Amino acid sequence: MGSATATTDTTILLIEKDQMARLLHEEHALSDRFISHMLARNIRIEQDLVDQLFNSSEKRLARTLLLLARYGQHDKPVRPVLPVTQETLAEMIGTTRSRVNFFMKKFQRLGFIDYTDGLKVNNSLLTVVLHD
Repeated sequence: MGSATATTDTTILLIEKDQMARLLHEEHALSDRFISHMLARNIRIEQDLVDQLFNSSEKRLARTLLLLARYGQHDKPVRPVLPVTQETLAEMIGTTRSRVNFFMKKFQRLGFIDYTDGLKVNNSLLTVVLHD
């Protein structure tokens, strides 16, 4: 069993296993969409595992902030990051809130993030992720 934290109002629909199996067999559009979602989810889980094993907490925070800002999704406009606490960020990347605070101040000082009118992530933050 896992856990999740919603950052916006969320509705969850619980579908019994037998009913889902029946729907996947009968509704091909649903089946295609579900398989696509599961493949993308598995890729993301693998990326997160590699990130946790091989990257520093600074790089993990930078990557998480870029993901929250929807970096790389060219079909969607860049927007401010939804309100998220440093404690939540710490839980997401597997470190302490004080480490997140330290790196957030560093990122702000370097111009990678801006707190004016909500948290905004500059695409140049990608250099932290790519830097060896």
